[in-house]
Amino acid sequence: MIKLDIVNRVAERTGVPKMKAEQAVDALFHSMKEALARGERIELRGFGVFVVKPRKRGVGRNPRTGEEVAIPSGKTIRFKPGKELQAHGFDGEEDGHAEHETDHGGATSPATAPTEPPADTEF
Repeated sequence: MIKLDIVNRVAERTGVPKMKAEQAVDALFHSMKEALARGERIELRGFGVFVVKPRKRGVGRNPRTGEEVAIPSGKTIRFKPGKELQAHGFDGEEDGHAEHETDHGGATSPATAPTEPPADTEF
């Protein structure tokens, strides 16, 4: 899904002209970008939370040359899905892997736990 798809859905669901829907979507994204730039937390109840976290500096490698590259410290954005998204099978863990065991005929370890929602899940 791209921004144009969001604009079209907003226009369809609200009955406002696409031009107004685009302005609203742009204003929303602009406000979110500004808040994240200030290091603020964005909580959208039922959807999830965006949090700015510090990123440690480190050393990476250029995949073509194998040369070491210094990675400066900075900030990154993390998203934690809300309860409604979790109910659709989205995991609340940052790395996307389940941390718990499930028992449906046999225990499933975190390494073998499914990381995608079942195919029959509707959104």
